[in-house]
Amino acid sequence: MNDQPTSSNRGAGTSGKPGKPHRRPKKDPARILAFEVLRAVDERDAYANLVLPPLLKKARAKEGFDGRDAALATELVYGTLRLQGTYDAIVAACIDRPLREVDPPVLDVLNLGVHQLLGTRIPTHAAVSASVELARVVLGDGRAKFVNAVLRKVSQHDLDAWLERVAPPYDEDPEDHLAVVHSHPRWVVSALWDSLGGGRAGIEDLLEADNERPEVTLVARPGRTTAEAVLAEVGEDSGLPGRWSRYAVRLTEGGEPGAFDVVRTGRAGVQDEGSQLVALALANAPVEGSDSKWLDGCAGPGGKAAMLAGLAAERGAVLLASEKQPHRAGLVGKALAGNPGPYQVIAADGTRPPWRSGTFDRVLMDVPCTGLGALRRRPEARWRRRPEDLDGFGPLQRSLLRTALDSVRVGGVVGYATCSPHLAETRAVVDDVLKSVGGAELIDARPLMEGVPALGDGPDVQLWPHLHGTDAMYLALIRRTA
Repeated sequence: MNDQPTSSNRGAGTSGKPGKPHRRPKKDPARILAFEVLRAVDERDAYANLVLPPLLKKARAKEGFDGRDAALATELVYGTLRLQGTYDAIVAACIDRPLREVDPPVLDVLNLGVHQLLGTRIPTHAAVSASVELARVVLGDGRAKFVNAVLRKVSQHDLDAWLERVAPPYDEDPEDHLAVVHSHPRWVVSALWDSLGGGRAGIEDLLEADNERPEVTLVARPGRTTAEAVLAEVGEDSGLPGRWSRYAVRLTEGGEPGAFDVVRTGRAGVQDEGSQLVALALANAPVEGSDSKWLDGCAGPGGKAAMLAGLAAERGAVLLASEKQPHRAGLVGKALAGNPGPYQVIAADGTRPPWRSGTFDRVLMDVPCTGLGALRRRPEARWRRRPEDLDGFGPLQRSLLRTALDSVRVGGVVGYATCSPHLAETRAVVDDVLKSVGGAELIDARPLMEGVPALGDGPDVQLWPHLHGTDAMYLALIRRTA
């Protein structure tokens, strides 16, 4: 009987001599989980911050998956997504074909490996071998060899040296240089720079801030608890007071919102401090006459609505929270459940409102937008958005602002807000609508954010991650005069 391996045996050499025995690839649950999240982001346009938590919860239920695995998976997902543009440029320099010809799953494994090599303290040999093992598990042996070859080329230089090689000189093409070095699409760099103004230092600080892991900030919902009570539950080791909002509590690294009873019961929620400042500014803006009816016209998913409802209840006012999408209106209802005063949540189209003109004393319209102000939290959005998206948002934003101005009574105040600093979504919208409607005027929002520095020339306000530690929220306050 012939003892030589047959042609079907993996590892057999061409000479007929036995090759190395086939070895099953070693499964690494943290890296496999990170790969699964990247595939969901690419294939289903999912958001990592929605996909990752349930996968981590499921993985933690399995024996052997611990906190270190969860931390590694989280770092690999967000680090790879934030620096995807930079890593794509480096990979492109290490292959002999256009990057677009590399299958997306292969590119995901490569970028996960590049992040381990250039963006973490994982030793080179461990980063390469772990990435090749991942490739064997999810791609197969043939593609694993390609991954191995590319990553060995990448490992020959550190990140700074690679940037010298792949980024065009700043003096020749400033925007493209910044796009590669700071991993933002060129058009986003241009838009942010236009809105921010100033020279190189400011835009680089902003782009760097976009690539940093943001703090998790809690809001103590008015009428239900206080920041002091939240801090007491969170503990000094896990929480710090907010920088600007008296309702804010910042979780230090390792703090899990869902671990605290005050969050589970809805007395507090997760809310960026910039969003808190927007709601507070509208609530504190001076109005003429009555102050009993408030409207949140784009209320989903409910963070600002919950804050406004609590503030309204403290003054004997009632909030109507309106949201077009029924499932998001359901989220608003959950956020407002337990509010100490009366409120109402409805599913309605803000461009065709069911309420009468001049009904409300205060109106918040936090309009749908590109989300370029929250790239710290949703890094994949920078790669998903396109300049032409502005053409779709612009008419909707103008229509919603007109609805807001029609819905407020004379002497009342409208807050127009976006989580985007793009001028086409902020000042351009406000200017266009004010020219067309008449009987409305901007009021200075800056005094209503007392203690917050670097708010610009006004009267509107633009917050920035690198200056304020918040999302890049925009707010214009408008009083109805006729």
